[in-house]
Amino acid sequence: MESYKDRFTDFIHRLQNEICQALEAEDGQAQFQQDEWQRPGGGGGKSRVMAGGQVFEKAGVNTSAVYGQLPPAMMQYLQVPHDQFFACGISLVLHPLNPWVPTVHANYRYFELYNPQGGLADQWFAGGADLTPYYLFAEDATHFHQTHKTVCDQFDPAFYPRYKRACDEYFHNHHRAEARGIGGLFFDYLRPTAPHPADFWYRFTTQVGQAFLPAYRPIVQRRKALTFTAAHKHWQEIRRGRYVEFNLLHDKGTLFGLRTNGRIESILMSLPATVRWEYNHQPTPGSPEAALLEVLRQPREWV
Repeated sequence: MESYKDRFTDFIHRLQNEICQALEAEDGQAQFQQDEWQRPGGGGGKSRVMAGGQVFEKAGVNTSAVYGQLPPAMMQYLQVPHDQFFACGISLVLHPLNPWVPTVHANYRYFELYNPQGGLADQWFAGGADLTPYYLFAEDATHFHQTHKTVCDQFDPAFYPRYKRACDEYFHNHHRAEARGIGGLFFDYLRPTAPHPADFWYRFTTQVGQAFLPAYRPIVQRRKALTFTAAHKHWQEIRRGRYVEFNLLHDKGTLFGLRTNGRIESILMSLPATVRWEYNHQPTPGSPEAALLEVLRQPREWV
């Protein structure tokens, strides 16, 4: 039988193609440019970036399949006893031009560890998706969450509340006491243990991945033609600053890439093209901007 690392590598490449084709069709102007790269120490990836579009100011959809030796600091961080690893995954971040369209992030990945004899010592699946709006539309948040809940419920009704809560806890700028966005799903270390074998988690992770476009694309279609002002754009860039803060201070994927000799351009692909920081910026009380902050400071149940 084909190994899970081969099956999951095939899956991420198919999903990369599907998502990129859909985003190009949605944008109608820009196209993805692909950059294939090799990692010193083993493996490589395909980075695809689209910039300057009429819908997406910057969009990155990356795949990688890397292997080799974990540095001691990464072994300690992952709390694993072996240093030979394989990891593959797809990671995407889409920064729209229009502030009414939310930024979105998703990643789906698979990891293996090997003992000194080369045998499989550990394996797990991980991933998720989360939405970062600049202006809050409750129906968009509900759609994004409901789409993911529908997939989760096919496997176990307990999954959605569990992984939704984990997403709220993970994508959180602790230094500001506010969430990065309005959440979604986040799951990690899904190991093959009773009653769920590896194939269960493979099917779960891949089906969550296939739910990305149905969860996000209708939101883009509803909002991309709305008129916006310079003030709306100004707020979007301030909130993008919070996005940068999370990715550089707290994100495990960024940390893993930097500590395993990852490709810097691909790791930092998630950062927006334009961003601003303003000292002690506070939105006007009662404004739509202030309403967003209220939700970010107190996570809400959307479905």
